Amino acid sequence: MDTLAWTSCPDCRLVGLCLPHGLHTNEVKQLARIVKNKRPLQTDELLYVQGDECQSLYAVKSGSFRSFIANKDGTEQTIGFYLPGELMGLDSLQYGRFSCSTVALETGAVCEVPLLRLNELCAKIPGLQTQMMRILGKEIASDHDKILLLGHRAAKARMATFLLMLSKRYGALGFSSTVFNLSMRRQDIANFLGLTIETVSRQLAELNKQGVITVKQRGVQINDLELLKALVEHCPVQTPCVK
Repeated sequence: MDTLAWTSCPDCRLVGLCLPHGLHTNEVKQLARIVKNKRPLQTDELLYVQGDECQSLYAVKSGSFRSFIANKDGTEQTIGFYLPGELMGLDSLQYGRFSCSTVALETGAVCEVPLLRLNELCAKIPGLQTQMMRILGKEIASDHDKILLLGHRAAKARMATFLLMLSKRYGALGFSSTVFNLSMRRQDIANFLGLTIETVSRQLAELNKQGVITVKQRGVQINDLELLKALVEHCPVQTPCVK
């Protein structure tokens, strides 16, 4: 298990990305007092379920997670993926219940932040309130990115955009922006991008053949970041989606 899972807020290397960002040392310590370390979650274990009452928000400490909405017939629609330092459960703030379910993609850990205690602390620490606003703004911007990602783009552009989004997020974490793992399954990626599994596999294989990326099982190495960007920038937005 990653030792990161057992460090508290003041000592966590994600302190500059998560809720404590921008807070003074004494304020970070106050926040750390309300944070609970949940037990490790295993692959495919649910963190919370669509429709459940929300009593806490969750910050990814290690590992990665997938959020999805299930229809009455059980059909799932993947709506997002979460990496370390990112806050999960914000969808519940409107009505007090989770509008989606979230599941672990691999063994991971989260910090549980009780919502009532967080609200009380936000009233005492203006910087924490500001950081919550930043996180909500980031979530809205992420939703805009998803709309652009899925809006009338060809399959290759969708795949390239998805890889670029992951590259940017891993880079922000201090990890390599060109070498990382796709912890999500191919069917999860396909479901998120509105493509078939076969199309996702074909597009990854094509990008690999062209030398833009190198794919080894779940590992991806971006060999030409600029060319990957060009695949998105030079693709007409009105190009019909190829499934």
